[in-house]
Amino acid sequence: MITICIIEDTLDILNGLEKIISKDSRFQLLKSFTNAEEAIIEIPLLDPDIVLSDINLPKKTGIDCLNEIKISNEDVLFIMFTIYEDSDQVFEALKAGASGYILKNTPPEKIIDSLIELSEGGSPMSPKIARKVLNSFNSSPKKNSINDLLTKREIEVLELLSKGFLYKEIADKQFVAVSTIKSHLNHIYQKLQVQNKTEAINKMYGK
Repeated sequence: MITICIIEDTLDILNGLEKIISKDSRFQLLKSFTNAEEAIIEIPLLDPDIVLSDINLPKKTGIDCLNEIKISNEDVLFIMFTIYEDSDQVFEALKAGASGYILKNTPPEKIIDSLIELSEGGSPMSPKIARKVLNSFNSSPKKNSINDLLTKREIEVLELLSKGFLYKEIADKQFVAVSTIKSHLNHIYQKLQVQNKTEAINKMYGK
């Protein structure tokens, strides 16, 4: 069974999502939230398979929520819920580690299909957004002192993160423990004077 949490501040939309998910026996709805602040505290403890999150929330955004939860629960899959498919916010969310997005006018059956696709390793998103993501990740790293500051292994870790690989996947590729990857990240943050992987990736690619 696929466990899910929802973050959505519009109650009518939230109630609709809850009904869609609760009716499907393949899903278990663990809890719903109307703001990022509560979600950031409780979701790491609930440890769902998927978080379906609105981007525009009252205070902290869905992207803020994604960034903070991914620090301790990197295997949680985030799929963003938005009105506009070509929003820069959607693009930023995907760069930060979201695995896809659903438009708010998506029919119920397509929402279910997207969640199943996500659970099976897919990344449901429009061709327009996918193209923007690929163009960003295919850009060469900015030629500046960053390449002098970081070791070859640290650069490799950062590049793999920018392509959406999880900590465990990176550890497996490099034949090391997940704790070693986290240690590399701590060194990267210190050297680049950043707080999280999104800031590090953006700095490396000159965003």
